[in-house]
Amino acid sequence: MAGSLLESRGYEPFVPLYRSRRKWSDRIQAVDLPLFPGYVFCRFNPATKGAVLATPGVVDIVGFGRGCAEVDEEEIDALRKVCDNELECEPCEDHPLAGETVRIDDGPLAGLEGKVVEVKRSLRLVLSVTLLQRSVLVEIDRAWVTPTD
Repeated sequence: MAGSLLESRGYEPFVPLYRSRRKWSDRIQAVDLPLFPGYVFCRFNPATKGAVLATPGVVDIVGFGRGCAEVDEEEIDALRKVCDNELECEPCEDHPLAGETVRIDDGPLAGLEGKVVEVKRSLRLVLSVTLLQRSVLVEIDRAWVTPTD
């Protein structure tokens, strides 16, 4: 909701979503959920901070002291590639510190670098938003990667 209200006010919000299967008593349905619940990434001039905070649904802006914190543009671009290409992904509970670093040479994420982990016999690229200390696991094809270590 806050994302669409920010967009209607002329800002550039970004709410990365992932598809999850949810089971109700009578059915299973796929639903889109936010990768980072409670967060909307938004490009805006810090001078307009008051107008952003006045948007319904916006509680605060991540920052240090009185200044706004900036999320690394490369991290946002990587998340956009995942969402734009509808790659299978999910939130990652840990903000990993260890793992093999690889370069993606092929596929929709070509050009990205990141750490990989293996989950249920499939290779996942860990994309992190360092500022939030949160990460996302994106399923990738083993043929796309080249180790950089």
